[in-house]
Formats: sequence, C-alpha cells, structure tokens
Amino acid sequence: MKSFVKIVAVITVIAAALSVVSFASGCAEVRRDVLRLHVVADSDSETDQRLKLMVRDAVLEKGGEIFDGTVTADEAEKIITPRVDELKDVAEAVLQENGCDYNVSITVGEEFFATRCYEDFTMPAGVYTAVRVNIGSAEGQNWWCVMFPPLCLPAASADADAFFTDDEMKIVSSSPKYEPRFKIVEIYESIKNKIARK
Repeated sequence: MKSFVKIVAVITVIAAALSVVSFASGCAEVRRDVLRLHVVADSDSETDQRLKLMVRDAVLEKGGEIFDGTVTADEAEKIITPRVDELKDVAEAVLQENGCDYNVSITVGEEFFATRCYEDFTMPAGVYTAVRVNIGSAEGQNWWCVMFPPLCLPAASADADAFFTDDEMKIVSSSPKYEPRFKIVEIYESIKNKIARK
C-alpha cells in the first residue's frame, strides 16, 4: 500500500512539473511575440503624473501610425527602432505645449516585467523587448502596456487572437488569481533575471 501511495505521489509531482514546464514554455513564446511600452514620469507629483499620461497618449497615437497591424513581432522592433526620434519629438512637443521643459529619452531594449494585467489580458513575468520612455529624471511611477500586438494603440482594430497562437491566447486570457503557475513562472524569471544582471 505504501509503495502504491509513493508511486501515485511521484506521478503527481512529475505531472505537476510537466504542467509548469509547458506553461513556462508558452509564457516564453508570449514574451517573444510582444513589444512593451513603458513610460516613466519625472516624479510622483500630480502634475508629472498627468504629463506622463499625456506623453503616453501622444506616443501611442504616433505608434498607431507606425504600426499598421500587419507586421510581425520581429518586424515591430525593427520598425520602431529607427523611428525612436519621431516618438521623442512627439513626446517633447506635448511637454512643451504644457509649459514643461523636461528632456525625454526613448530606448528600445530588453527589460524585466513582473506579471501584469491589462484589462482582459495578462502578460506573464519575464524579460521583454520594450520601448522605454523616460521623462525628466524618470523617478516617478510608471505606466505600461502592450504596444505590439497593438492591444493599447488607439488605432488598433485587430483582435488579439489575430496575433497570438491558441496556446498563447490561453495564457494571456488567464487570470493570475486563478492560475497559480503565473506565480511560479514569475519567481523563476525573477531569479533568472537577477543572476543575469550580476
């Protein structure tokens, strides 16, 4: 009887481990197919936070012009990188129109994100390619979204399932509240990121 219980326990552990590995693999695919937008305010003052949202809106509007909804995730980064100066000009114009002389720096690179929910979508934790917009000293609260697929672009009209595979859709449409594997992936990715930064 004890041997049977041990066998059942081993099988259960193996099945759980395989389930987590499969989920983590799907999360990695999501990260490869996504371009994030990360806007960081100069400070947490009410004025700077308001300016951050105005800059966000301007960058998203310009992003809607840059992306036509048909490019792939790989192409998205290639398309946005040479046009960073355009995004910077738009962001600084918004600040100047509102009497602010903060400098804006915009970079495209890899950045670690914790598990985040955006309306009906969940982005699993890990390192993503991101367009980072730093306003002034960039010491305030940040705002983020998914720039590609165009889930937060004003001009976006396509459904997410037009960009994600069925397996990816199962992940991004899940809630961390009911899917504990998100937390396991986050812990693993966080540790991996810390080791990589040393």
